[in-house]
Parts: sequence; C-alpha cells; structure tokens
Amino acid sequence: MQALLGVIFHFIGGFASSSFYIPYKKVRGWAWESFWIIGGLFSWLIVPPLAAWLTIPNFSQIISQTATSTLGYTYLFGLLWGIGGLTYGLGVRYLGVSLGSSIMLGLSMVIGSMLPSIYYEFFPQEGKDTISMFFGNAWGLYTLAGLLVCVVGIYLCGLAGVRKERDLGGHSDASGNKEFNLSLGLVVAIISGILSACFNFGLEAGKPMAIVANELWKAGHPREGEFLFQNNVTYVVVLWGGLTTNFIWCFILNVRNKSFGDYVDSKTPLLKNYLLCALAGTTWYLQFFFYGMGESKLGNGASSWILHMAFIILLANVWGVVLKEWKGVSKKTYTTILAGILVIILSVLIVGFAKEMA
Repeated sequence: MQALLGVIFHFIGGFASSSFYIPYKKVRGWAWESFWIIGGLFSWLIVPPLAAWLTIPNFSQIISQTATSTLGYTYLFGLLWGIGGLTYGLGVRYLGVSLGSSIMLGLSMVIGSMLPSIYYEFFPQEGKDTISMFFGNAWGLYTLAGLLVCVVGIYLCGLAGVRKERDLGGHSDASGNKEFNLSLGLVVAIISGILSACFNFGLEAGKPMAIVANELWKAGHPREGEFLFQNNVTYVVVLWGGLTTNFIWCFILNVRNKSFGDYVDSKTPLLKNYLLCALAGTTWYLQFFFYGMGESKLGNGASSWILHMAFIILLANVWGVVLKEWKGVSKKTYTTILAGILVIILSVLIVGFAKEMA
C-alpha cells in the first residue's frame, strides 16, 4: 500500500511538471525571458519557503543549523540544475512540450537515477543503494529493466520527433509553435537533460536537513511512518541555486533584448500575464512537493527518480497530443509517438512492481 501511494504521489507530481508550461503559452506581448523569470520567482523564491513554513515548524532553524558544507553542496547542485531548468524552457520552446520533455527528462532520468548509486558504490553510506545492489537482487533487476524499457520509449518519442519535422517540412507545427527547430532544440535538450539530473544530486546532498525534519516530526507522531513533507526544507536551498542561475541569464536577456519594459507595458494584459506566470510557477513547484511525498513512501533512490521522470515524460506526450503538436503528421509518425507513450507506461508499471518486491 505504501508503494501504491508513492506511485500516486509521483503521478500527481508528474502531472504538475508536464502541465506547468501551458499557462506560459497564454502570456501575450512579453519576451520569453520576462515571463520565465516572473514565473520562476514563484517557483524558486516565493512558494518553496511558503510550503516549508506550512508543513515544517521552524524550518529556517533547520537550515541555519545545518553544516556549511552541506548547504554549499546543496546550493551548488541547485546552480547546476538551474542551467538545466533554464535550458528546459528553451527546449520546450524549440521542440514542443512532448518531444522536448521526452528527450530532456529521459536523459535526466537515466543520469539522475544511476549516477548516485555508482557514487555510493565507492563511497558507501547507510541506507543508500549501490549499483551492485541493483544487480544482486530481484527488485534491482526489475528496476533496471524498467529503466531500459523507458529508454526505449524515449527513443520512440525522439524518432517520432524526427519524422514529425520531415512530415511538416518546416519549423512550425499545428499547435501554433512557429519556432520548432529540431537541430537547435536537440543541442539545448541534451545540455538540459544532463544538468537537470543535478536536482536529484542536490536532494542527496541536502538529505541531512530532511532527516532532521523527519526525526522532529516522528518524535511528535510516533508509529505514524515517515514524514511526507521532509524534503520541503531541502527544496528551499536547492531552489536558491536554481533562482540564481535563471535570474542572471534572464537579466542578461532583458538587457540584450531591451525587454525590461514588458513588466509595465500597459499595451499588454499585465494582470493576466502576471497571474498566468504565478500559476505556471506554482504548478512547477508542485511537482517536487508531490515528489517529496512520493519519495517518503518509496525511498530516496532510483525508483523515485525513475517514476517521477517517467510520469512527466508520459504526461508531457499526452499534452502534446491534446495541444495538437502532432496534427498533420503521417499515420506512421503518430503511431510512433503513441507507441512511445505506451512503452513509457509499461516502464512505470515495471518500476512500481519492482518497488513492491523490495
């Protein structure tokens, strides 16, 4: 039952992540960097401490009493992840919701799920899965099988993207995206996919803060299991790093493109734009709010990261179909993207079953 709840929480988080960019598509008259940073202020600066304040009493004291080295590494991985998050927005811009998410999050899933276990193989820590554990028991082998199946699904989604560009014969699609650019988008997507995995590394680095929050809660709630919201304190520090990277880059773009006027341009629907950005930013944060809940049920390991990423990829492709990003393509191309979605669903089922065996 705990594993099932974990899967459900990861599904909700995946829905939030795959949906957050939709409000941005309704912003009118603003440059990309303008709506991205306004939404980011909610994602990385406003909502995380608010969520921590609502769920973890005295969360700021936990942060202030944490070792400087722990805070430093957590923030550093947040900085690196921030570059991945920044380029994620560009990847969606050039590739669309479904194809961009499939490639970027697929790479992040593989790297984020496997690299920590390799690290712990050489630097063991109690309670951490090593790569040898995956090959040494049934649940580990099923988890690896689920990961492999998901990679196949990602490949099919990428293949569908190549066929899509060939079918449409230009840098646009039926969703209204006039900036569709496969070659540029792929370069951005690869960078984003690699660096986005640093978020999982940031959670690992900041785990001591989550442990303190968990122990404090369990002391007051004996025999009630693990604290669902223990990661909310860690997110605050990781996302400071993400904010730093994105704020600097968007500031540079505001200067270069002379788009500072967007924030007060009365010719645009200012209130609506701000509300849409707030909705997008808050929705983005909710992915990790529910990720933390799912992780509390499944554990902070490969299974949680794989499920989280698989659900995002799956639901992003569903959004791609709903938004008509695949309208006008050949039957072969459409069949390929549907096959990719179904294969990713299969991978989720395999990983969920593996966790039940653990």
